[in-house]
Amino acid sequence: MDQFSAINAFMQTAATGSFTRAGGKLGLSSSAVGKAVSRLEESLGVGLFHRSTRAMTLTPEGLLFLERCRAIVNDLESAQREMTEIAGKPRGQLRVGLPQLGQHLMVSITAFQLAHPDIELDLDISDRLVDIIGEGFDAVIRIGSLDDSRLRGRMLGSYRHRLVASPAYLKTRPSPRSIIDLKEHVCLHYRYPTSGKIDPWPFAARYMPVRDIPRSAAANSIDALQDMALAGLGIACLPDFCVEAPIEAGLLSPVLEGLLDDSRHLHVVWPASRQPLPRIKAFVEFMVGRAETGALWRRASS
Repeated sequence: MDQFSAINAFMQTAATGSFTRAGGKLGLSSSAVGKAVSRLEESLGVGLFHRSTRAMTLTPEGLLFLERCRAIVNDLESAQREMTEIAGKPRGQLRVGLPQLGQHLMVSITAFQLAHPDIELDLDISDRLVDIIGEGFDAVIRIGSLDDSRLRGRMLGSYRHRLVASPAYLKTRPSPRSIIDLKEHVCLHYRYPTSGKIDPWPFAARYMPVRDIPRSAAANSIDALQDMALAGLGIACLPDFCVEAPIEAGLLSPVLEGLLDDSRHLHVVWPASRQPLPRIKAFVEFMVGRAETGALWRRASS
């Protein structure tokens, strides 16, 4: 009997409390099971069972070894499931992390769900930098560069910020021509939900340090800031994918164009050690495809 079969005999004996009952489960004689367990004990150098005429109970070493054996068997079963899935269609649970601006990616996320109904999507939207491997994510859409060798990624695109205000607001006071002019304006800022910190407006380095920009209002939602700007409440700094359509429609006007200098890259990333399961590959390829056709973002028109 090989080592794995001996371990299986040991686990069945631990579960049933008897060589005879374990043999019945395995289709072996009680003698064969007993000899397998004895050889296993000899190779390990410890006793796994307390034996008596009435019962068999695990020794402390036996309890520890059983726990380790169960973990090995569970890992093996997981590997078998993964190999079966690799040969089949995308299915199963897919845990995906999205940045706070993930609301604007939902047009692509929902399209993915419709295209892959056998995949159970579990979304986590947060402004914090999640531990992809430690927290068990299958894939994450992340802003910024990739500097973790444990991760693989595909670039989805980039975006920049623009300062905008409604035409109605700009009728109430002169449009700013310099950063200094912002002192006379209502400035609407983004506040990170987790840390509570204000996201500074990304003026080009030659204008730094920028001080005394009024903090007239703040919100921890891009959509809320856009609504405030559309309502004529002040000037907001928003991603370009949020404001392109309202600018085209005449609902928002750009201000201080050319003074901001930022380009933020967006990637879809996944653990490098993770077997490229169909569900992960399907998600990555779908999001890359949406990005290539310009359909990644929700274009807000109002």
